[in-house]
Amino acid sequence: MADQGDDPAVHAKVHGRPFLYPWNRRMRHLHGISLRNLHVTPPSPKWKSKATTDDDAPYNLVSPARRALQGESSPLTHSRSFTDLPSASDEAAIVGGPHRAATSFERIEKQQNRPGGTRMRRRSTLHWATTSPRMRQSKLEDIVVNRLADTWISVHCADIPEPVYISEVIERSMNPSFAFFDMDNIGPRISRSDECIVRVWARPSKTENYCLLVELELNLRSLQFVGRSLDNFHHPLPQNCILLHLSDGIYTSFTDLPAEPHPIAEHAVDHRAGTSKPGSTFDALMQLANLDECIQDAVKVRSQLEEDINRILAEARVLTVEDTAKPEFDDESPQVKVALAAEQKQLRQLKKRREELRQSLEQRKHALLTGREAQEKAQALIEAGNRESKELESRLKQIESDSSGQVRRICESLLTIFPIDPLRNRTLQFTIRGIHLPNSVYNDTNRDEIAAALGFVAQLVHQLALYLSISLPYPLEPSASTSYISDPISIGLSQRKYPLHPTTVPYKFEYGVFLLNKDIEFLMNRQGLRVLDIRHTLPNLKYLLYVLTAGTGEMPARKAGGVRGLLGGRLTPDILRRSSEDSVRSLSAPMQGDFPGIKTNGGVVHSKEKETDPFVTTSPARGLPYRQGFSRMPHK
Repeated sequence: MADQGDDPAVHAKVHGRPFLYPWNRRMRHLHGISLRNLHVTPPSPKWKSKATTDDDAPYNLVSPARRALQGESSPLTHSRSFTDLPSASDEAAIVGGPHRAATSFERIEKQQNRPGGTRMRRRSTLHWATTSPRMRQSKLEDIVVNRLADTWISVHCADIPEPVYISEVIERSMNPSFAFFDMDNIGPRISRSDECIVRVWARPSKTENYCLLVELELNLRSLQFVGRSLDNFHHPLPQNCILLHLSDGIYTSFTDLPAEPHPIAEHAVDHRAGTSKPGSTFDALMQLANLDECIQDAVKVRSQLEEDINRILAEARVLTVEDTAKPEFDDESPQVKVALAAEQKQLRQLKKRREELRQSLEQRKHALLTGREAQEKAQALIEAGNRESKELESRLKQIESDSSGQVRRICESLLTIFPIDPLRNRTLQFTIRGIHLPNSVYNDTNRDEIAAALGFVAQLVHQLALYLSISLPYPLEPSASTSYISDPISIGLSQRKYPLHPTTVPYKFEYGVFLLNKDIEFLMNRQGLRVLDIRHTLPNLKYLLYVLTAGTGEMPARKAGGVRGLLGGRLTPDILRRSSEDSVRSLSAPMQGDFPGIKTNGGVVHSKEKETDPFVTTSPARGLPYRQGFSRMPHK
């Protein structure tokens, strides 16, 4: 088998022959590089002291015969079996017999023709044969991971500091095949060279930095041809074997063989020996020269013809679209008629669609114009409304300021009409118009005084609600000492109207006083005041009037006015206002005779009520005796 493997004829038959001669191989023919049997584990320490021989060369070709001899010369290892090593007879047979490389066929014959009487060698057992499949799988994965590495290569040329080519990085692979490349356009200095340096950089899985694994100086003439591909190549390759993909096949360098000499050197003439070799004749050389001149003339003529043809074609424009032949169709063909009708129908639909879109655009334009006009009008109205609202706000502020002054004046008048004064030596005890009103405790008190005081309070609260424009939650019906208050809010009441004067049913009167205090609390809350005790009727009312009458500046005067219809139409259009004295004088004489106590200043001189009750108004209509009206006035 070894002889057949070394035979060139068999090698050529199996792997083919290269197209390039060794002396014709250049860098431009190199298209790719591969790496096989990657091994980054450092060598065992026991081999460091051993000298390197030809058998241990890293790129030495290992033939089957040499591999068999290496197997025979390998040292014995420690047996893990419980039996002894081969017997002495077997050893003698092995030592005494001739050493010869055995083929696989011979090994099969030996196994089949085993002697039955001699003692057979026990098969060795592994130390992890009894382990679980998971442990075996994990150990195999660890072995594979230790063999995997990230690699990339760089190609260098002599006298060039920078690398000629740098490949991509292939991660976690034992047999990386790098991408092909082209060196035709990198300059004649590199493409015509036949020497290069290939460096393999590797990074194991457990490290972070790349290290230089292999640096191989190659001469393309000394490469060994492997074949067109590796499919039919079954010989083992050494560790870290570099395969070069040239244009005619795959090459490698098993050993650093010298470059093959050019065959021209064999035909060199040695003039010192006096020998000569026959060459070409003069006529043959002349024929070759003439043939070369003819070829050069033909090339020139061809180039000139190409230029002329291109110029004529450019001028004539014979390849334009207008001059190309157009196929003629038969108008009478049914297919042509159907196609023409379909196209005409589609054209009508497109025209109709175009008109619809045009009308839609016109409508949209008109709608946009109308919308813009409406928007401008609305904007003008908004601006006018803003101006009016600003004017109204300013007027409202002015009215609020004026009304606050008028409210202050009115509250001063109400406080003058219904004076609330404290009692001496009694805390939080007040009187209204001189009548004492207890704070929601009415034991051992005069029932008439309580009714009169609550009537004054009801009248005062009612007037305050009117002047302050506040709707009371519990409406009042002021009627002196017989005033009432209503409860339209509560649910489940037998009646809605409660008295503000003591009655035979105490809880109704007390509930009415409670509702009156709630009205006072409501007025105080609307003014931003806080009630300390809702049972203090007069203190809370006094506090409210004190806040309403507080202010800075002068008190505003009362505006002129009055109801003219009550005076019997005696005012003329020229007179805008008449004083109270004029109104009294304008009364008829019989009416003045009936009321001799009326003075010209509006006061009642001889009336006892005027002296004791300052609440009586000074107007002529209200200056009549108490509980008397105009019933005694003579009718005209």
